[in-house]
Amino acid sequence: MATSNSSSIVSSTFYLTGIPGYEEFHHWISIPFCLLYIVGITGNCSILHIVRTDTRLHEPMYYFLAMLSVTDIAMSLPAMVSLFRVLWSISREIQFSICVFQMFLIHTFSFTESSVLLAMALDRYVAICHPLRYATILTPKLIARIGIAAFLRSAIPLIPLLVRLAFFPFCRSHVLSHSYCLHQDMIRLACADVRFNVIYGMVVITMLWGIDSLGILITYIFILHSVLRIASREGRLKALNTCASHICAVLILYVPMIGVSIVHRFAKHSSPFVHIFMAHIYLIVPPVLNPIIYSVKTKQIRQGIFHLICPHKINSPTM
Repeated sequence: MATSNSSSIVSSTFYLTGIPGYEEFHHWISIPFCLLYIVGITGNCSILHIVRTDTRLHEPMYYFLAMLSVTDIAMSLPAMVSLFRVLWSISREIQFSICVFQMFLIHTFSFTESSVLLAMALDRYVAICHPLRYATILTPKLIARIGIAAFLRSAIPLIPLLVRLAFFPFCRSHVLSHSYCLHQDMIRLACADVRFNVIYGMVVITMLWGIDSLGILITYIFILHSVLRIASREGRLKALNTCASHICAVLILYVPMIGVSIVHRFAKHSSPFVHIFMAHIYLIVPPVLNPIIYSVKTKQIRQGIFHLICPHKINSPTM
């Protein structure tokens, strides 16, 4: 009985991994990660504050931008906490229940971010192709429903995967390959038939990210078709320029995601550093770069940030 209890206790504890081979430099490595996370959290919180406080930004485009900032924060924050616990030598241990909850947040909000980007593409389509009906089509009520639907659409399909994890025995190593929990990393350690999780997981990824990316592509085909019908060159460039930030946000999410998938599928025997680096790039890059891109490309956001930095110097929108 004592052995059984001991085994049960051990099986509920997993161990996170920092950067193998560089353990003595973990404190130094944490500095750039810390700076990047500070930039990301500060930038996204600034956008949320600006959109909330500036009534001029109470428009569909900025509501969707606020959604993007929320998903960026929610996707990166759980990984950030466990990363610094490892790099600062606080603890590598993580309980099974906390690990499952962390992977639920990371996977849910990465899927939600993809859905929000699809909604933002539709926002650009309505703004360019139906400008006179823009405010009447994308009402605040509809936008709220889109946000709730994006979250539920991302969260509900994950429940069967995570529930099944509770019934898996983990009799192998309990050392995870990252500094945070991922489903594909967890099932690798299970001593059970994980074919359902593998196949169902691939179906979920294909259905969610696949449909979102296809929807974004089709939306931009319609946008491009509408833009090419604009008579003046200046009008075409102005219409396309309103899409530039969104296109960058799409690339920022999907390019690292594709990179991570390629590394996992075709570079399984490469250095662990490569896997860990790509996994962190996937979670760090969108939260850091999205606020920067939108503040550079969107005049209203740029003005709002200048107001936050120098509230007494900027009293009117002059840029």
